[in-house]
Amino acid sequence: MYAKKVLGVSALSLTLGLTAHAESMPGEGVTVQPVQSTIAEETFQTVVINEALRELGYNVEDIQELDYSAGYTAIANGDATFMAVNWYPLHNGMYENAGGDDVFYREGNYITGAAQGYLIDKATAEEYGIDNLADFADPEIASLFDTDGDGTADLTGCNAGWGCEGVIEHQLDEFELRDTIDHNQGQYAALIADTITRYNDGESIFYYTWTPYWVSGVLVPGEDVVWLEVPYSANPNGSDTALSDGTNYGFEVNSERIVANQEWADENPAAAKLFEIAKLPINAVSAENGLIADGEDSQREIRQHALNWISANQATFDSWLEQARAAAQ
Repeated sequence: MYAKKVLGVSALSLTLGLTAHAESMPGEGVTVQPVQSTIAEETFQTVVINEALRELGYNVEDIQELDYSAGYTAIANGDATFMAVNWYPLHNGMYENAGGDDVFYREGNYITGAAQGYLIDKATAEEYGIDNLADFADPEIASLFDTDGDGTADLTGCNAGWGCEGVIEHQLDEFELRDTIDHNQGQYAALIADTITRYNDGESIFYYTWTPYWVSGVLVPGEDVVWLEVPYSANPNGSDTALSDGTNYGFEVNSERIVANQEWADENPAAAKLFEIAKLPINAVSAENGLIADGEDSQREIRQHALNWISANQATFDSWLEQARAAAQ
């Protein structure tokens, strides 16, 4: 009789132990394939989510870098699991083209307050009274930003295939600026590095950028450079880009959202809840991007940046895990 009781207690203890383990590690045995763009400055936000998924028991593979459109297609087809850098609403076209809400899970806003637009150096802006993209219709103004001797302004622009490319190209047509502005495209990191060098050499500069990103920590708006407004809202998706105070920089303020394969999210409620509730302060991302700009750009160093942020915000991180585990029960 005693032996039976002991065996019964042992079996119960084992069952309770397995149950507790399953509740704390709801992703055990499930593989996750994260994808992101080729922009190193978008790795930090992906790694933070990867670390949370590992804490939930998921087997997280190395990040695959793909162009945005290819990333959406891979997630839609189930070849990848999630992407933490869905720019909303900038990427709406790519999102819809890959299947939209029928194939993707997208809840919550991971990072909010992401601004974009055109900037020029403050010195030239003040000397010539330039504050609007429409000013570049004047060939004399445009020639101030000519870097190759053809008389037209050279805009450090957006990589082919990025959402910003479509907006810039649309606006150059809409505002009739094709004759006075050349949209220089290539690898943005190399183009902006050259732009910063020219600024440091005392030259006038004209460029597109976004936040969160390290550029605005080097070329500080209001101190080194100024944002340009546009004549009116002219966005390929027809949206109103004017801000509440009436200023209009030509781009909507974006958020970065986590997009996952819908079927996978349905089967993994813990991860789905994590994707919904996780939030990163935009200033934290910009600060980390500054570390990358200072040379801490290896995968090992970027992961350490993420671990440092988690450690400094442990209570927040743990609350994500608690809510995710609760969603799986």
